[in-house]
Amino acid sequence: MSEKLQKVLARAGHGSRREMEAWIAAGRISIDGEIASLGDRIEADVKIRIDGRAVSIKSEEDLICRVIAYHKPEGEICSRKDPEGRPTVFERLPKTRDSRWVAVGRLDINTSGLLLFTSDGELANRLMHPSNEVEREYAVRTFGEVSDACIQRLRTGVTLEDGPASFDKVKAAGGEGMNKWWHVSLAEGRNREVRRLWESQEVQVSRLIRIRYGMIELPKSLPRGGWVELTMEQVNYLRKTAGLKEETRTVLGTDKHSVARSKVKGSKIRRAVRKHKAVASKPARKRT
Repeated sequence: MSEKLQKVLARAGHGSRREMEAWIAAGRISIDGEIASLGDRIEADVKIRIDGRAVSIKSEEDLICRVIAYHKPEGEICSRKDPEGRPTVFERLPKTRDSRWVAVGRLDINTSGLLLFTSDGELANRLMHPSNEVEREYAVRTFGEVSDACIQRLRTGVTLEDGPASFDKVKAAGGEGMNKWWHVSLAEGRNREVRRLWESQEVQVSRLIRIRYGMIELPKSLPRGGWVELTMEQVNYLRKTAGLKEETRTVLGTDKHSVARSKVKGSKIRRAVRKHKAVASKPARKRT
């Protein structure tokens, strides 16, 4: 049965469906030597090239949906490449075969915390769609006076430049003096929405950390710059949320050596984090 080209490429992890549609429109993708067009449908036996490079279009049954949780540090951007040479969130992710990691949403350069990546671009596309309304929770450190009336306005709603917005929940989480911590949640992913909500009340955000996406929490033991593979149960929670059928396979080991491998992976992550910090601390070379 034929399927839309952008859907097949997204499912295979070559990018989100929106990215694939943009690449098709730009003439970057060909089908059996002919430049593809939006709306093209393909069968399993065609040859697909992106920028002249042959790519895999395995069937849905041949692909294992993988999702990893990444602890994004401040200072990294959510693009694959940056013309200014800033570090990106993709630099420390594990290598994959016949696909690439697709980010589920974005965090701005000054925000840290939980960022999900998947090998299934269709899953990423659906999770990012506003209709899914996946709840995100953030730990926020504010600087300035925060009154009860301010909190009430943030709960009931304020008007931002792109429309009304509000937090579903606002809970005090400690702090001293003018520096206070709060846990806030909302089910939207508009650009800098959490910061803009606080700024609408003339309150400065000095730290912002995403600690939960739906039912997926940022692991407390995961260092900044580290990643961990989600279990099949967690993957299927996300797939159910996105309206996709259940995954029945996982790359995570289930035999008696799994714990040992997990410890080795943990040590590799810590070494990678230390190495990346050392590289990042060196002054950048000037381009001539």
